[in-house]
Amino acid sequence: DGDVTVYAVIANAATSSLDTGRRPVARGMGDESENEVFSANPQLEKLLRTDFYALVVGYKQGNQVRQFLPPKPARIHDFVFLCEPAEVAGFNESLDYVSLLLNADRQPDELVAASLRLAAVAHKDPSAFLVRAGKEVARLLSYDVNRLTNVLRRLKG
Repeated sequence: DGDVTVYAVIANAATSSLDTGRRPVARGMGDESENEVFSANPQLEKLLRTDFYALVVGYKQGNQVRQFLPPKPARIHDFVFLCEPAEVAGFNESLDYVSLLLNADRQPDELVAASLRLAAVAHKDPSAFLVRAGKEVARLLSYDVNRLTNVLRRLKG
């Protein structure tokens, strides 16, 4: 089948205790860096875990990018990487994936606006990209003016 790169938008992230009966407690006095907090509390690395929920929006196989679900899910022990700006810009040449985000089960309007704002930064002309993205959102949400207005306001950031 060849290598497949799966693209996803992070929809939620949370840090919790490995012990389900314990809640994590904030450490540090506000002026300490994250490294200083972990150095002073080395046990934290063994007691905490961070889980994230990612919404798959497409995949790349060979040189072809598709904005729908891949033929197979990602393997359980695959690694997750932040996309480089050029890869983000390339993926956003098409905005077909926006409909997947609008139908997400977790804060879809916020997810659309946040992901498009972040994608805009990767483009040479962020304003032009946001105008194009706004038009696509308007097309997809033409049936729901209140929701459309809500998403467009959030695109401004």
